[in-house]
Amino acid sequence: MNGAQLRSVAAETLAGDAQKLRDAGGRIRFAYAWSPNSDEVEVRYLLALPNRRDFQMWTLKGDRGVPSLARIWPSLGWYEREMTDLYRVRFTDHPEPYPLVLRQGSSTQVNGYDFAERSASSGKAHLPAIDATDVQQLPFGPIRADVLESAEFTFFYVGEHIIHYQPSLFFKHRGMEKRFEGCRTDQAVIVAERVSGVGTVAHALAYCEAVERAAGCEAPVRARALRVLLAELERLYNHLHYLGHLCHTTTLKVGEAQGKLLEERAKQLNARLTGSRFLRSILVPGGLRRDLAPGTWLGEALEGLRVEFVAYVERLEASESHLDRLITTGPLSRRVAFDEGTTGPVERASGLDRDLRRDHPYAHYAELPLVVPILTEGDAYARERIRIAEVEAAFALCQRVLLLLEPGEVRAECAPGPLSEGLGWAEGPRGALFYAVHVGGDGRLARVKIKSPSFSNWRAFPFTVHESNMMDYAINEASFGLTVAGCDR
Repeated sequence: MNGAQLRSVAAETLAGDAQKLRDAGGRIRFAYAWSPNSDEVEVRYLLALPNRRDFQMWTLKGDRGVPSLARIWPSLGWYEREMTDLYRVRFTDHPEPYPLVLRQGSSTQVNGYDFAERSASSGKAHLPAIDATDVQQLPFGPIRADVLESAEFTFFYVGEHIIHYQPSLFFKHRGMEKRFEGCRTDQAVIVAERVSGVGTVAHALAYCEAVERAAGCEAPVRARALRVLLAELERLYNHLHYLGHLCHTTTLKVGEAQGKLLEERAKQLNARLTGSRFLRSILVPGGLRRDLAPGTWLGEALEGLRVEFVAYVERLEASESHLDRLITTGPLSRRVAFDEGTTGPVERASGLDRDLRRDHPYAHYAELPLVVPILTEGDAYARERIRIAEVEAAFALCQRVLLLLEPGEVRAECAPGPLSEGLGWAEGPRGALFYAVHVGGDGRLARVKIKSPSFSNWRAFPFTVHESNMMDYAINEASFGLTVAGCDR
């Protein structure tokens, strides 16, 4: 696979190889299944090796059962369960042997996946048995107030004290990966942009990079630089919204209004530059659909926004009622963050120093100075401070791109050949995002795998809720910046 070195492994040695990788300081980023033909299923694991910029991918046949790696790499638990649900891969000795995507009453045909061999009762939600008269159970959702995405959260609690918490997602699993199949590679970027609306550029960029690696082409220099500009503009408005929403949960209403006003101004800049507040319909395999003309106006507007942002942060840092609700709330240890596969600001707030823009450069990031903020406290306040630092870094990156931007072409020919495959990635506002693209014999997409940041971060979030209290829950959830759409692909 272009973008990752393929290595065939045997089921008998898989667990031993995985343990050696962990002991050496490597990391398995995600796993997925696909069918090269109708007679077999292949399981693939993407590895980040220590101190190396290139990725490695393990492959093995999944038709006869695969040893579960979830006890060695807990973060793989959800990926294995997803493969069992959608591709009927059987994982032996799995610590959580119950469905992830399916639930009781699921149809045998959902979003193009055939569940005929799964019993209707197999989708029943798994909850722990707690036998105590003073423990109350609260199922919250899947329909919630406001415009929140569908999800059900089950709390076991005594008074305000939460003993156990379990999220149940995938109520609106959209089968987005299936929707790529049969599409032309140049047209499917429209699908990628709609996997998660607030990650339009990140998804489109990771998809385009995967297609470009499959085709062996490269976007022109100007296009790569403008891709960085678009990605950082997306990071800006996401993090500004995050700060406003976090203020909402701490009841700092003025801070909420100011943060969301800054978000609105950032989106207006997006619209003026591209015609889309969410930066859609710009990226395409090979570069950009059309050139952009930022001119001097964008640099001046960004500087004005930055000055307002600095003043806003100073006011946040002076609001004791806001800080009191964040400090020590929802601490996530470095060990749990690593084991559960967290990514982005969440992992960097818990002391994990990882960022795809620096560690595995793409687009034009290798040519730009990048500051990656790291904190170790792992609480809600650390997660807020990481995003504040990333906003400051994003302003600097945007100005640097505008300073160095040179005239030139913005699109190259990019048509992957039959049976080609490629891996693409991007560091989105919520963390690491990957696309694995397989092109069929007819030149159209045969399989697209999406590894989204929220799919990883939702795994770790419950660990910060157990033994916490009801009054802090909304603040804690907001501090993670999670999306359900990022999971329910």
